[in-house]
Amino acid sequence: MNPIETEILKVARNGKIDCARALAIAKELKVPPRDVGKAIDGLGIRICNCQLGCFE
Repeated sequence: MNPIETEILKVARNGKIDCARALAIAKELKVPPRDVGKAIDGLGIRICNCQLGCFE
C-alpha cells in the first residue's frame, strides 16, 4: 500500500471521505489532487461534501 492510500484509509469513515480532507491529503503529501482521487477510486471510497457540488 502506498502512502496516499494509507492516509486515505486513516481518515475515511463508512466508505466515504470529505472533499476538503482529500485535498488536505494531497497538500500534506505534496502530490497532485488527481493522484489522491485515483487512489480514492481504487480503494472504492466515495467523496462526499464536495466543495464544488459535484459529489453529494
